[in-house]
Amino acid sequence: MKMNKLAVLGMGAFIAVALVSCKSSESAYKKAYENAKQQELAQTSAQETVTPVQEEVTPVVSAPVTTPPKVVESATTTTGVREEKVTVVSGTDNMKDYNVVAGSFSVKANAESLKDFLIAEGYDAMVAFNAEIAMYRVIVATYHDRASAAEARDAFKAKYPNRKDFQGAWMLYRIN
Repeated sequence: MKMNKLAVLGMGAFIAVALVSCKSSESAYKKAYENAKQQELAQTSAQETVTPVQEEVTPVVSAPVTTPPKVVESATTTTGVREEKVTVVSGTDNMKDYNVVAGSFSVKANAESLKDFLIAEGYDAMVAFNAEIAMYRVIVATYHDRASAAEARDAFKAKYPNRKDFQGAWMLYRIN
């Protein structure tokens, strides 16, 4: 029995010494880590002050624009009408002279998605393509006269006051 007590007491002393030695090595490790981190930060800041790092910038290549679209100003309104040569690539081809453009995209799939949304909303939407600038125009309404198109554009914007993208709707005059 005395032997068991001595064994238990010895084990307890061994565990206590092990815990104390682990704790001291942990703090020594922590100190060494913090010193290394400070040296690393000092070297990094010294390098930044001596030689600034320059990022390489890759230029974005886009389709060349041969002629910008004309903007025709009216005496009765401050918003212009863009003149573009476009062809209908999706939807009913009933395009007239003046058109209300709800969105412009360089990717046809994005234009198709907006066209489908507008058709679900009750519009006779179509997608027209401007080959000169490689842009797909989503047309929400088409008219023979400018006044009707302007009225439709304003009504479209008023119907979607919380859609910032639709607030940029504009008029396009189709050039043949």
